[in-house]
Amino acid sequence: MVQIIAEKKEHPFEWLDITDPDPEEVHTIAKKYKLHESSVNDCLQPDHLPKYETVGSDGDIFIIFRLHTADVVDQADTVRELTDKVSVFIKDDRIITIHKKPWPQVEKIRDEYIHSENCKSVYHILNEIVKTGLATYDDHAMRLTREIEFYETNMFLKNRKQSLLEGLYYLKRKVDVTRRILILTFEIVDKIDNEPGNTYTRDTRDLYVKLHNIYDSLFENTNHLMTIYFSLSSQRTNEIIRVLTIFSVFFMPLTFIVGVYGMNFEFMPELKMRLGYPGVMVLMAIITGFIYYWFRKKDWL
Repeated sequence: MVQIIAEKKEHPFEWLDITDPDPEEVHTIAKKYKLHESSVNDCLQPDHLPKYETVGSDGDIFIIFRLHTADVVDQADTVRELTDKVSVFIKDDRIITIHKKPWPQVEKIRDEYIHSENCKSVYHILNEIVKTGLATYDDHAMRLTREIEFYETNMFLKNRKQSLLEGLYYLKRKVDVTRRILILTFEIVDKIDNEPGNTYTRDTRDLYVKLHNIYDSLFENTNHLMTIYFSLSSQRTNEIIRVLTIFSVFFMPLTFIVGVYGMNFEFMPELKMRLGYPGVMVLMAIITGFIYYWFRKKDWL
């Protein structure tokens, strides 16, 4: 679907927004507006990473920018599952945006910015696209923070019944993939903020720096959580082994005594003693009591 967001008769530029085109439509648009072939090929790749490049002899600009998707499933851990791609073709008097999924930010830019006195060129539009796109990562960062707090709370519960490892893995993957996308987005932010003293592009850079720091912190927190999880799991395993070892120490001498008197030798004097059985039982009780006292003294119980 082709939507005309801005026309030249009202603005000094033209903005075409295209949603969910098939390859034939993209090639038709590329032919009509003389878009570079390599950029069109990149545009058709659904999992292409963010990039900024100047193409052709006219100095046209091609950008791939990835927004954070609004609906993230619990087991999402790939670039395509976590982000949506927006391809941007820029000439001096024209901007074309192509994307697969509906893009609410277009309506926001059109209603709140495009008719303002600050919107004078396609580069102002580009800056606003990048800034509103970065804001989607800010919203998701808050959700990730709540998830981390949930795992931190549940990790130390003594009666925790379910394993948190799978959820921690996907949480770590979400943070890691999103962080790498932001790192690759730096070139785009750096290119549009190339004029000193431009407060509008400086706001975009400040937002990027803020998000980069947030996701760096989230990345470190998830790594710490994974380390703590394995440490706690190892501690619980050691505790179980300790208890089983204590039980085995109690039964080892008793098993030895039973094994001795279970041998089938004919000449074993104790077998003919009237008080042999209760004597052995008392001996077992004394040994058990001594072991218990020794463990208590060593603070092993």
